[in-house]
Amino acid sequence: MDATSSVTKDGEVSEDAKTPVAENKPETSLSDEISKQNKDTEVTESSHTNAVDTNNSSTKIGVSDRKGEAKIKAQYLLLDYKPKIDTEFVAKETQNALKHLNEENSENSSLEPPPKKLRLKGRNKKRPFEKKLQACEKLCGSIIQEKECAYGPKCIFLHDVKAFWESKPEDIGPECHLFTKFGRCPYSFSCRFARHHISESLENMVNKDIYEGVPLSRNSVNHLDKDVQRLLWKRKYDFSKSQKVLEDLNKKSSTNNVLEDGQKADMKKLDADSSSQNIGFVSDEDLIKLRPAEKKKIDFSNKLFLAPLTTVGNLPFRRLCKSYGADITCSEMAVATSLLQGKTEWALLKRHESEDIFGIQLCGAHVDSMTRCAQLIQENCKFDFVDINCGCPIELIYQKGEGCALMGRPSRLEQIVKGMKSVLEVPLTVKMRTGIQDGKNIAHTLIPKLTKVGVDLITIHGRSREQRYTKLADWDYINQCSQISETVPLFGNGDVLSFEDANSFLSNTYAKGIMIARGALIKPWIFTEIKEERHWDISSSERLDLLRQFVRNGFEHWGSDHQGVETTRRFLLEMLSFSHRYIPVGVLERVPQKINERPPYYVGRDDLETLMSSSNCRDWIKISEMLLGPVTENFQFLPKHKANAYK
Repeated sequence: MDATSSVTKDGEVSEDAKTPVAENKPETSLSDEISKQNKDTEVTESSHTNAVDTNNSSTKIGVSDRKGEAKIKAQYLLLDYKPKIDTEFVAKETQNALKHLNEENSENSSLEPPPKKLRLKGRNKKRPFEKKLQACEKLCGSIIQEKECAYGPKCIFLHDVKAFWESKPEDIGPECHLFTKFGRCPYSFSCRFARHHISESLENMVNKDIYEGVPLSRNSVNHLDKDVQRLLWKRKYDFSKSQKVLEDLNKKSSTNNVLEDGQKADMKKLDADSSSQNIGFVSDEDLIKLRPAEKKKIDFSNKLFLAPLTTVGNLPFRRLCKSYGADITCSEMAVATSLLQGKTEWALLKRHESEDIFGIQLCGAHVDSMTRCAQLIQENCKFDFVDINCGCPIELIYQKGEGCALMGRPSRLEQIVKGMKSVLEVPLTVKMRTGIQDGKNIAHTLIPKLTKVGVDLITIHGRSREQRYTKLADWDYINQCSQISETVPLFGNGDVLSFEDANSFLSNTYAKGIMIARGALIKPWIFTEIKEERHWDISSSERLDLLRQFVRNGFEHWGSDHQGVETTRRFLLEMLSFSHRYIPVGVLERVPQKINERPPYYVGRDDLETLMSSSNCRDWIKISEMLLGPVTENFQFLPKHKANAYK
């Protein structure tokens, strides 16, 4: 680490690091581009640089000491900054509420009480997504794939290559990543970088020195086979293995219910039935006697686990985290019933070749659907473990009895584990919270039951469903749970944003490892920091390279055509909605940054760092345009959190 990024062991930044360093600026061409954008679009008005009260001729500078705020060096702070609401990035109902409030305040302007204010907080629901191109605007896939169209003159897509090429918008860059890396771009004329690999005679060029003649999808697995999808649609997939397990589980359950009700039972007959039918979970008297040597084992201890993250935990982001040191990755949450219906949710299960320890997280409320889904993915996917989601707090999921609701139904959860263990050949893990209601922890009551039925790993997020992120994660309770879970490894999750946090949690608890969620979203290089035990004062240009790497991963996964570029842009914006919370080490008065401390308004050490620190959605779009070209005329993006509409 150079002098500008050195940090002492007690958390103080060294004298060399306290001085803003001019050399930390990005390259000249990039600075010129940012300056031009700032001038043309007044981007600094919505970021922190010039966004101060215009009635105040000077900006007050001082040390931040307000509760809940990170301490920033005085020379970077902006005080008296008064945020305003950017109405373009709020939902329609919020726009109407603002309009009504402004009218009410104008009518009561002469009255003594101060005008009312609308505070934006919470989530934006029913967010709009980019509209796809109409069929008449898209080139037929058969032309792109260089084969004959099966629909002939009835095809609704374009077939006139010359007309499409002449009407095609300008490329967003001079170099196609897919052509450069693989020797051939599978998106041909529809690629947004097509002029790099389309010849003057309108032919898709091939670099024979690189191209290996295999499809781009070779880098990922778990693609749903069309024949399997048809069987699922017609409900003709062979679930006989799961059906046998479910029937035996039901017999066992009904027998237990009879005994619990106090009714008489012929114990000799019951014992005979149990031994002959092999009813139960995987144990000495298992339903299906699996050979232990064939069961895959994973040593989870002391590994860094990237949490399964809905929306933001996509394959390109997981690849990014793997490149920075993540050991274990997991798919986004997939609903079992949707997978059984052969829906597009199968795309969530894709695994990149770099993910050496990869799991699939399933969400469901019923034994039959979870068991059948476990059999389905076991027979059609490649993965190393399956995780049961018992922690999702979303109301829609909870009301269906899925996610966190399973914690309140321990008997059903046990049955789900038994059923899935019987059809899986890989480890089965469970991720849950401390409990459902705030102040009523129940995870410790579930651990002995989960251990008994053969779970291979338990992860506890140190918050309840009701609590969400209003308080710090309860690592003391995680420690209590880890002492109960003696035979099964237990991972803790919550509030890890530095190597000091990770070391503290691991050294003060019996947890075998940590799972990282928001910390990885805020700074994906956290895995490197933990493994190397250092605070990385990453520069703005390095962070831009990180975003550029994510974009390239996106092209490989979603494509480099219009739809692929816009999908990549959308998920890049989702990523920026978290990464803007990162405060550079050289800007902090004291390191490390704590995850519950919000950054005050400050300027960065260069224009790009300032832009990246902006919490306004408009600035995230500017960053996306630097990497993916200008947005379309009717582009819409509503941030997940209402507070990101402030400028």
